[in-house]
Amino acid sequence: MPNKKLRCAEEIMGLSSASTTASATPEGLQLCIFDLRRGQNEGQELDKILFFFPADLPFSAQFSVIGLSEGLITFTRIFSPETACEAIEAERHSHVFYEAEPDIWMVMVVEKSKEFEAIWRSDALRKVLKEVHYLFVMFHGSIRALLDKDPGGGLTRSHLYYFIMDYLGAFQKRSPFDGCCWDFLVGKKLLLPSFRDCLKERGTVQMLTVGREAAIEVQSLVRVLESCAGNIPCHSLILFQDLLVSTTLSPDDTVNLFAYAVLRLTPRALSSGVSSWSYLRKGATSHVSSSSIFARPGGVPEQFQGSDVNSPAGDNNYRVIRPLQQDKWSKGKDGFLVTDIWGAEASNLISATPTVLLHRTEERMYLCAHQHKSLTLIFLIPVSSVLIGDQGVSAVKQQVLENVSLKLLRVEEKLSKGWVGENAYHVSGYRYLLVDGDRNVSRASPAGKVTTLTKDSLLALSKLREEVDLEKSRAQSDNAGQEKELEVSIRAKNNAWVIARVTRGKELYMVLEKANETLLYASDAVEKFSNRYCNGAFSLN
Repeated sequence: MPNKKLRCAEEIMGLSSASTTASATPEGLQLCIFDLRRGQNEGQELDKILFFFPADLPFSAQFSVIGLSEGLITFTRIFSPETACEAIEAERHSHVFYEAEPDIWMVMVVEKSKEFEAIWRSDALRKVLKEVHYLFVMFHGSIRALLDKDPGGGLTRSHLYYFIMDYLGAFQKRSPFDGCCWDFLVGKKLLLPSFRDCLKERGTVQMLTVGREAAIEVQSLVRVLESCAGNIPCHSLILFQDLLVSTTLSPDDTVNLFAYAVLRLTPRALSSGVSSWSYLRKGATSHVSSSSIFARPGGVPEQFQGSDVNSPAGDNNYRVIRPLQQDKWSKGKDGFLVTDIWGAEASNLISATPTVLLHRTEERMYLCAHQHKSLTLIFLIPVSSVLIGDQGVSAVKQQVLENVSLKLLRVEEKLSKGWVGENAYHVSGYRYLLVDGDRNVSRASPAGKVTTLTKDSLLALSKLREEVDLEKSRAQSDNAGQEKELEVSIRAKNNAWVIARVTRGKELYMVLEKANETLLYASDAVEKFSNRYCNGAFSLN
């Protein structure tokens, strides 16, 4: 199969019956995780379900969604054994697939609704599933490892249930600089990324541009921090506001920890109430009703109580750490961030040090965070290198206080002097998104500026991005991973130019609403932008 995404009518391959089930439910969205290795025998089908949202959907409806998903996965493998199915676009629903781990699938089925302008890119929805899985593994390890630890599945279901439900309701305090995140749960509405988010890119970090003097101070701070750990190897991540300043982690680990830091650790994340930025307003995302997110408010679904098969918390002996809980982090008097999410030591009732699992090395690390004004310093220490546990971590923290405090003050002062505010990366006349796929870095027009674009412009760019996604997918399948070179310029209904250029691992998407009538004018505008802000990466010369 040359393309991993399919477009078809609802009637093909039994979609009609499953779509009827989906549309009959008030939620309009199903999100499930299942294991193809489980529940193979008759009467044990329920065992393969690891998570299902909404949790109170009848089991018959859950089976319908998962059975259809299995059928589509099997069918598409006939044509493309080496590449997994990514999406099915039906008349009334989008079916988005992600094979998170071998034979463990995450599937999202979203009802299309003109009422809520529910027009989205399947790749954007798929990146939601990817982010859920990456963050889950960072804290809890792989799903397969949890299943091996407890073959009954209760441990896995408990962790998945609380983690994903916290995730869906977690994104309430997001910065405008975090271009990869949205508010998913607001009141009784479940919000998904829509065409209005086409100038954002999930799964990337947003970096702060610093001058030479500030860069030297940051490098000095990192060296001093590393020396505080003695002979213990450590990694660090430094953020100013919600922007990345420095990292010693791999790109994948940087993305994961950056996402969590912006969500829970930065000053804006710690502040009470929703974000103060005025342009985080309604209408930026598509709405899906979620009246029955919890079968019982504050608890687990009643239908799962006492069930070892599909119970989110069927066995109360499972201790579930919930790192995405809101309002669980606070800043101590010494500047270090503290939380009781990971419990406390029995001997002294002091909160246990949080830990994360690195994607690249699969090494478990202690997570420590220190904050000075707008600067957040995160450093990771290998658990295996600290012989006396939290006491050893406390000793390293003390070294940081004694040796790093002055450096932190200098760095924060220099960065603050050079910071011009929320419109720091606005380019007059342009609305743009720049993505460096090799480094997982993106930069975009401020969200407040993007809201000035018309609906026609955003729709045109979203559709263009969908086509670019398809072309990149085809290129990966046909050319064994070779990168696709693309240059597309389209005149939208409102006479705006929407532009996409893809070259050497970098992508540029742009809207020019006040451009001249000619294509030459639009091309010249892109050339000027590329030469000035992208080192000529997208220039045609």
